[in-house]
Amino acid sequence: MADTIRSVDYFYVTVPDKPGEGARVLGALRDAGVNLRVYSGFPAGRRSQLDFVPADPAAFRAVAKGLKLKVAGPKRAFLIEGEDRVGAVADILGKLAGARINVTAMDAVCAGGGRWGAILWVAPKDVKKAAALLGAV
Repeated sequence: MADTIRSVDYFYVTVPDKPGEGARVLGALRDAGVNLRVYSGFPAGRRSQLDFVPADPAAFRAVAKGLKLKVAGPKRAFLIEGEDRVGAVADILGKLAGARINVTAMDAVCAGGGRWGAILWVAPKDVKKAAALLGAV
């Protein structure tokens, strides 16, 4: 079965790089019933950047506003889901490389049950070209 690749809106916030900040934000989203398709957090300078792909962007923004977080976005990324197989990520990256599209970042994971998933970012100027190449819906 082929991978499913969707173009998605993502948002990010920066928070202090200290224990508990991710738990605080994610807990507030949980308590408000905001479902996340993707979450990724990593250091960014002296702070931490938290990236989100919420199922309901308006609900996400409302919670972030209540936490007094400055939300950047929406920006575009690609959400990839498929049956796990050897070389799944290499196949995607190979297509992009062949079209001379640079990948800004990618996080991939085996989801269990024979499934895998990833989020992939390219430069804004390359989003349309990547979407056409990957067959994103």
